[in-house]
Amino acid sequence: RENFPKDFAKVRFGTAERTNEFLQMIEPSLSGPVEVGIGIKPVSRTGTQRLVAAAIQYALTHRRKSVTLVHKGNIMKFTEGAFRDWGYEFAESTFGDYVYTWAEWERTKSIHGEAAANAQQKAAQDHGRVIIKDAIADITLQQVLTRPSEFDVIATLNLNGDYLSDALAAQVGGIGIAPGGNINYITGHAIFEATHGTAPKYANLDKVNPCSVVLSGDMMLRYMGWNEAADLIIKALEHTFVSKVVTYDFARQMTGATEVKTSAFADAVIHNMDVLAAESTR
Repeated sequence: RENFPKDFAKVRFGTAERTNEFLQMIEPSLSGPVEVGIGIKPVSRTGTQRLVAAAIQYALTHRRKSVTLVHKGNIMKFTEGAFRDWGYEFAESTFGDYVYTWAEWERTKSIHGEAAANAQQKAAQDHGRVIIKDAIADITLQQVLTRPSEFDVIATLNLNGDYLSDALAAQVGGIGIAPGGNINYITGHAIFEATHGTAPKYANLDKVNPCSVVLSGDMMLRYMGWNEAADLIIKALEHTFVSKVVTYDFARQMTGATEVKTSAFADAVIHNMDVLAAESTR
């Protein structure tokens, strides 16, 4: 169920003494020091619905083929398992005309057999419906690397998302090129930022790859509907990468690369933007 602060008013944490105090409250017969950590993990139906709605809306808007609910519900049945179940339930009740879920597939299979379920899913795909499926988190960490074509949009909880986003970023060069966006599809408010944080140890060194920030800007422009400007940025970045003018993190992964500072890389991207913009006006 949804957890509220008042439900846990007497739970304290932060020190061994307070943990022992909590354990004594639960079981007074416990004696001596107990070394244990206790965590509370709330997963709400409302939060799940908001996340799944955003994922499906994104998939529909951008003509994506599937949304995968990534969870560890086989172990954490009442939290991540609920996330999966609520996700399927909400997808069917709210987006039923636009999606086909693996929960539907299972129901059809149990009544009419696997062949009928497969035929039903194929018909849904042929009509452009988004397939809503689920995957266990640890298996997903393997499969996004070995079978990435089976994934498109992923909806998951915060911790799983941290693992997956960094693993996927490694496939395309690292977090230095991974953009980030925090979007509230209800209010329309959005914040776009680099995924790697502030990295203070690199401050004033003119060294790091700026692409995480640049690509976050691309996401922002597309969210605002400024697709022409966003396309120009992407094409300019592509031309710069093809020329092998890159910062240190990419230079060590490429043969024949020219390693440059952050400012020089930015100048190269801007130059390519100017060239591409001029070509488009001819």
